[in-house]
Amino acid sequence: MDRLCEAVEDFGADRLAGIEARGFLVSAPVADRLGIGFTMLRKHGKLPGDVVSHHYDLEYGTDTIEIQADAVRPGERVVVVDDLLATGGTFGAGIELLRRIGADVRGAVCLVELGFLGGRARVDVPLVSLVVYDD
Repeated sequence: MDRLCEAVEDFGADRLAGIEARGFLVSAPVADRLGIGFTMLRKHGKLPGDVVSHHYDLEYGTDTIEIQADAVRPGERVVVVDDLLATGGTFGAGIELLRRIGADVRGAVCLVELGFLGGRARVDVPLVSLVVYDD
């Protein structure tokens, strides 16, 4: 938790956006410890109220990620958090969705990165991985 908090603090975030579902387990306690907001990025149909959706391509098909329409204020500094960065499709989609609703996406943080899959190339913000497996 200390290492995750340090990584997030370096970005000056107002809010964390956790990617479903293990990303919630990582980001919610960090947000609580840092006293900042927490928002969920979820698969289609799982969030209540008005949502904004983003459809994206994966190496094996397509998927949809959603956020509640009023979850982030325009200009709010957000860091995207998940447990794992593999091919980068979901991270990239989350970043794009947050930008569409006006967020200032400052960075991304993950516990584990599978570097040999090249997912970092699809994340166009600074990325901190606590552990990287290159092979």
